[in-house]
Amino acid sequence: MSEPLPSTTEPEPSLARQALTVPNLLSILRLAGVPVFLWLLLGPEEDGWALAVLAFGGFTDWLDGKLARWLDQASRLGQLLDPAADRLYIVATLIAFLLRDIVPWWVVVPLVARELVVGGCILVLRRRGFAPPEVTYIGKGATFVLMYAFPFLLLTQGGSDLAAIARPIAYAFTTWGGVLYLWSGALYVLQTVRAISPGRGAASPV
Repeated sequence: MSEPLPSTTEPEPSLARQALTVPNLLSILRLAGVPVFLWLLLGPEEDGWALAVLAFGGFTDWLDGKLARWLDQASRLGQLLDPAADRLYIVATLIAFLLRDIVPWWVVVPLVARELVVGGCILVLRRRGFAPPEVTYIGKGATFVLMYAFPFLLLTQGGSDLAAIARPIAYAFTTWGGVLYLWSGALYVLQTVRAISPGRGAASPV
């Protein structure tokens, strides 16, 4: 839920020290993979290597959260890096797939617009003194499904038997992931409205 930012907080480690934890190093490495992924897709069109980078991004997305809990290394920086990396991968992949004619514009536009709306909600909450909305289970699930959809969409290119097998799987993952992603965006908007409405408490987590 969105909660007011505390006026006084315990001293936190510096950003440099937070960045040196294992989970945050994985998140930084995942962020660094975004331009590499885009170059592989749009430059030499090395889909195999792009698929490997995307798979690595999905694996580290799962691993850094696990390690943060196992090693007790959760941090404010990690709370910012992890969703930022997810969103960058999703937006970058959608734009690259649009330019490559892998997905149509009417799939890309609503999902990118969702990111703009959620970003606006975060700015509004910051200006009102609230923390960003919590990542919901639906939001994490949507990201997980889309990260599975993208490799299958890459595999649909061409007329091979593998492409024929991958096509219905890719379309199913893309449909469910897209619906969940838009739904989670609507929930973040609802949390924001509840948090800033006069006389209303913080939004309840979903």
